[in-house]
Formats: sequence, structure tokens, C-alpha cells
Amino acid sequence: MILRKISVFTLVAALLAAGSMATTAATARSAVTLETVTDGLSYPWSVAFLPDGGYLVTERDGLLKFVSGEGHQSVVPGTPEVFAQGQGGLLDIVLSPDFKTDGTIFLSFSQGSTEGAGTSLFRARLVSQEGGYRLEDGRTIFTGNNKAYGGRHFGSRLAFAPDGHLFMTIGERGDGARAQDPSDHAGSVLRLTPNGEPASGNPSLERDGYRPEIWSIGHRNPQAAAVHPQTGELWTVEHGARGGDEVNIPEAGRNYGWPVISYGRHYSGEKIGEGTEKEGMEQPIHFWDPSIAPSGMTFVTGDAYPHWQGNLLVGALRGQHLARLELDGATVVSQEKLLVDLGERIRDVRQGPDGFIYVLTDSGDGRLIRLKP
Repeated sequence: MILRKISVFTLVAALLAAGSMATTAATARSAVTLETVTDGLSYPWSVAFLPDGGYLVTERDGLLKFVSGEGHQSVVPGTPEVFAQGQGGLLDIVLSPDFKTDGTIFLSFSQGSTEGAGTSLFRARLVSQEGGYRLEDGRTIFTGNNKAYGGRHFGSRLAFAPDGHLFMTIGERGDGARAQDPSDHAGSVLRLTPNGEPASGNPSLERDGYRPEIWSIGHRNPQAAAVHPQTGELWTVEHGARGGDEVNIPEAGRNYGWPVISYGRHYSGEKIGEGTEKEGMEQPIHFWDPSIAPSGMTFVTGDAYPHWQGNLLVGALRGQHLARLELDGATVVSQEKLLVDLGERIRDVRQGPDGFIYVLTDSGDGRLIRLKP
């Protein structure tokens, strides 16, 4: 067993500044024990939970790791070749809704080409072998046209809807104007079949000039996505520039404004676009200013954390904490900073089948950590 307890953190509520969207919250205390499941991960990006136990963890440089329940790591061969530069590499991982019968996994990754790198989707079967697993029948089933040179803003999170279709978020590759072009996958949310094809009912199928995979446009760099456990709606969290990180509930055919409207500013301090509102463009349900650099999100549904039931948890890279958002429907009524004393960039946050919350820390010695009350 290499599983070990680090320490107990008493986490005192601290309100996050959020401009005019902020609300007052009562002071609360949340105590959790942090257990390191495994460490020594190289910039881990995402974690998925295997039904028979253990974890699959992506590392940005291109490796997929199997982590046993005891914390032992082994490489899972068969992953795609990735463009590992800047924010690019091997990114999100999700299991098929029918994983127990089909053994299928999905990986998002940055894929290089002579035209630059874009965001792609890979599908394969996970097969058991001595000491771990391997991937078989792997192939790239979708390739985004958000190609550009450099390593900025690939997105990309994956989330299965209740109807079996797959949402995929795509970054605008550092070129904001592309997020307003419906013929460009850059800066959009896609809705795909498990074969990587446009899903029936996509609004873009009825609009001239739209890529058929597109669900919504006007996004900057969404690195968090989850389906609400009660409503079945997709929620996303995306990076702003200097401020203006947003929580959105992307609806079919809607435009979420980037870079025409934003609650942030350029890194130079200059104004972005036309202000914070414009007719025909949607408002976020919440934003952060200053930015926390959000990545990874999950809704709390388990009984392990009675005071967190129904809350939204969002990882913070720049902020180095876990943001706990209390919700009243689609309204954020209060928030709390957790894991501040950990002093780590949080890349991903998930609720496991055991009901506990897990986080991945973003570093060359990254950890998979379990939060236990």
C-alpha cells in the first residue's frame, strides 16, 4: 500500500471576489482529510474511475496511466501521438456510458499537422493485460479545424449527456475572433455521437455556414464541463483573460460572447470588445474577477459531504484552491475557497463512484488526492 494520509486541513470559508455577480455568504467550516492515492504524475490532466477499481489518469505529455487501488502506476499503451507543447497534449478522458459491456474510452488531445495543431477526439477499447491495461482498436474519430501554431487554448473537456451524445469543448487557440465564426470549431462546444459524427438535432444542422458539430459558440477556453445530475444540462467553466472566468450553461445555438463581451480585460489592462452585454449574446451565470484560472468541475451528489450536497466544485490553477459554489437552481448564492493550505494548482476535480471527491494537482510531481470528511 502506498496510499497515505497527508494531513487534516480545516478549511475556513473565504469569499471570492466576483464583481457585481458576487453575493454575501455566511462563514462556514469544512474539514476534510486529504489522502494521496498516488504521486509522481507528470502534469496530470484528467482522471476516470474504473468500475472494478482503480483509476485512469492522463498526463499532458502523452502518457495514459493506470493507477491501482493501492496507488501503483503502470503505462497504458496505445494512446495517440499528441502535440505536447504549452497547454497542448493528452487532455481529457471519459468512459463510455456502456463501458461495462463495450470497454470503450474516449480521449481528447491536441493533434499536430502541417497546418498547426488542433483539438481531436480518440476512441479505443481498454483491454486487461498482465500488470495493467492496454488500448486496442484505437482511432481518431473527430479532428477539429481549430488549427493554429503554438500551444494556447485547446480546451478540452468531454461529458456524456443522458441521451448518450458526447459534448466536447474546444478552445479558440488564442485568437478570439475565431470564436465568433460558426464555420470554425475554435471557441465552441460540440455535440457528437459516440462515433464522432454530428449529433442529430444540433442547431447548426439547420443554419447555413455552421459546422454541423457545433452546439454553441463564443467561448474562450473551456477547461471544465459536467452534466447537471438533476436537469441533464451541460454546464461549462471557461478561462477569461485578466478576470472574466465564466460559468455557463450552454444552450443550443446560443452565442456566449467572447471576445465581443467579457467581464475581464486584456492582460495589458485594455478593455475587451464592446463591454459586458450585447443583444443576442448570453450572460454567464457567474464570473470571477480577478481570475482563478478554472480547470475541472463536478457536482456533489454523494452523502459523504452533507453540507456540500448539490454544490458545484471547480478547480483553480492560478488561484491554487478548490472553489465550492452553493447553488439555488442556476444561481450561485455563495462560495468558499477550499484546499488553500495545500498550495497546489488544481487541474481536475471529480466525484468517484465511492462518493468521495478526488482532485489532481498540476505539476511535474502531480498527485491524485482523495478528500474524506
